Formats: sequence, structure tokens, C-alpha cells
Amino acid sequence: MAKKEEAPNMVERFAEFKELKNIDKTTMVSVLEESFRNVLAKMFGTDENLDVIMNPDKGDVQIFQNLEVVPDGEVTNPNLQISLSDARADEDPDVEIGEEHTKEIFFADFGRRAILNLRQTLQSKILDLQKEAIYAKFKEMEGELVSGEVYQTWSRETLLMDDEKNELLLPKNQSIPGDFFRKGETVLAVIHNVDNKNNNPKITVSRTSDTFLRRLFEREVPEIIDGLINIKAVARIPGERAKIAVESFDDRIDPVGACVGVKGSRIHGIVRELRNENIDVINYTANPSLFIQRALSPAKISSIHLDEEDKKAEVFLRPEEVSLAIGKGGMNIKLASMLTGYTIDVYRDTPDQVDEDIYLDEFKDEIDGWVIDALKNMGCITAKNVLNTPRQALIDQADLEEDTVDNVIAILKAEFEEE
Repeated sequence: MAKKEEAPNMVERFAEFKELKNIDKTTMVSVLEESFRNVLAKMFGTDENLDVIMNPDKGDVQIFQNLEVVPDGEVTNPNLQISLSDARADEDPDVEIGEEHTKEIFFADFGRRAILNLRQTLQSKILDLQKEAIYAKFKEMEGELVSGEVYQTWSRETLLMDDEKNELLLPKNQSIPGDFFRKGETVLAVIHNVDNKNNNPKITVSRTSDTFLRRLFEREVPEIIDGLINIKAVARIPGERAKIAVESFDDRIDPVGACVGVKGSRIHGIVRELRNENIDVINYTANPSLFIQRALSPAKISSIHLDEEDKKAEVFLRPEEVSLAIGKGGMNIKLASMLTGYTIDVYRDTPDQVDEDIYLDEFKDEIDGWVIDALKNMGCITAKNVLNTPRQALIDQADLEEDTVDNVIAILKAEFEEE
């Protein structure tokens, strides 16, 4: 009698496991039935004539064997057939030869080995289910922020454990230079890649990806989550410097100011998380010339020549501005190229070139300020920038009337003719 209680107990244990591992009820029933059938098929040679009825609410299982009734003495396979006299003796007195006789069998009656095989089959299937569930969960989370507690650190990677004890791997090449973690410390990262080779989920996280910076800004700047501010582009040299281009869908919101926060309140937390990585936040513009100028900040550009087809830009600057444009170790110009998607070449304005050109701001007495701003927004900072730009391009890109453009050109030409 004690043996018959073992199978129901196993079902109850599985039900408890299901609650812990968050396996849904339908899957639980399916796995239980499949496991019983696998073990029964090995015992009887087939499971085709077996009905396995799961009752997870009660924590039990019923197994029925359907046997063909044959004349006495003609049973050739007791797993598929039963003699007429045995069938009638088994509470089926009216059964006839050729009909089907159904009898209930009790799994626990088959002994400890059968029950052990069932346990092992269940454990194997449950483990596979759990791995599949972990893979599916984290695959959907690729690109999202996650936190984990440092469990162990090796030379090439750090093992993190999330709140549900899932393993997250942070490789050395995905760590910010200067990252140093102690056991038990909480680390923030972004899920970088999830694979499931040989049904063994591997979750890799990153602190160096551009996505990590994006997610940090989304966490700190509510306007981004609300859809009022959009991050258009990100460029990073992890642990050193980053540039991020933002735009606002509401004219009342300054996207740069919102991202930086009052007295830097929002961006300071991000900088600390990135090991004091300097972050430049700039206003995005669809105008490539102006976008490149902003990306090269704090350098001030004299003029710029674009090859939009090959994505190349020739930038001319006063000699004292060149070092600012290039930056320490070439970092500023490299980030500007990454941010804008243009290959940027920097050239010095010669003294003669500087002397013979004039900044548009010098013409404020003759040209309206809003017109000068429109020209500067399309990349024309000096008089010769304007004069070297096709008339139609000035009309289209600066969104100016033809008469206004003609007036500007006449004023600038007159200045050089006077000289």
C-alpha cells in the first residue's frame, strides 16, 4: 500500500517545483504525461494502448491499459492482449472475444526502479524546460538594463547573479576601463547577447555598448520615456568620452537642458555610473553641415565642404581651433565621425584665407539676424561660404526667399569688391 502512494507524491512534488520555477499548468500536465508515457513505453514496449489521465489539481494520475480480448490460451502478447476468462474475472463479465477490455494499472506497483526512472525523466524534461524558459525570457530582453550581484570574478569575465539567481556573464571586453568589482557588489549593465548553444543558455551583458548609455539616459530623463525627447545618435569611447545627439518633439522643451538637468543633476549620475566618462549632449539636426559643426564642439569651424554621396567632410578651422576639433588623442574628431557617420578631415585656414574672409556676424548692420542664423544653420559661417554655395541651395536649404538670397549675395559681393 505504501508503494502506491509514491506516484501521487511525485506529482505533488512536481506541482511545488512548477510554482518555484514558474512553469504554467498546461505545460506541467503535458510534461508529466509525456514522462509517464516514456517510462511506460519502455516497460510495455509501446504506449499506444495506454491512456494516461493527469489530475494535477488532486495531485494524482490514472493509467488505463486497453487490451484485446482473445480466446483462452491464445494470448501471444500480454501487453496488448488478455484472455476471455481473465477479462471477465476483472469486473467485465459481459465482454466478448474481439472486444476491448480496459483495466487500471498502478505505476507504483512496478517498483522502485520504475519510479526512479520516472523521477529522472521528469528532472531531465524540467531542466530542459527551465533552460528554454530562461533563453526565451532573456532573448526578449536583449538591449534592456539589468542588475546583478557580483558572484565571482576571473581574469577574462565576471559572473553576476540576478534576483532570480540567473547567471549573467560580463566579459572583460564589455567592461568599462577602470571597472573593478567586489563580491556582493551590485552591477548595472545591458543585456548584450543571448544564445542557446546545445540548449545551454548563455547571457552576456555589456557596459561598453552604445545601448547602455541610451538606457541610462532613458532611466534618468523622463521626457525620453514619455516620447518628448528622442535620442538620435550615440558615440562612445568607453570610460573616456561620449557624444549623444538629442532632439525634442515639443518646441517648449530644450532637449539638451532636459538631459543635463538642473546644475547637471541628471547627467552626473550617468557620468558616475560610466566611471567619469565625459558626455557631450548636442542638439540633433538633419542638416549634415550643422550637425558636424555641433559634433566637433567646442571647436568653431570656419567652413565645411561636404561630399554627401561618399559621406566625407572637409572642415576648415582657424589654427587655434584645430587642436580643439581633433581633441586629446584624436578623441573629439573620432567621436564626431562616429556620431555623424561622416569621415571628417580637418584643415587649417591659412592666414591669407582668414584675412580675406569675413564672418557673417560682421554683416548684422546690413543683413537681418534671422537671415544670418538661417545661413549659419546650413553650414555657412563666413561670407565666402555663402558666395561659394549655389544660389538655389541657399534658397532651398536655408528656406529663404529668392529676393532675400539675392540681396545677401549682393551685399557680400560688394564687400569684397570694395576691398
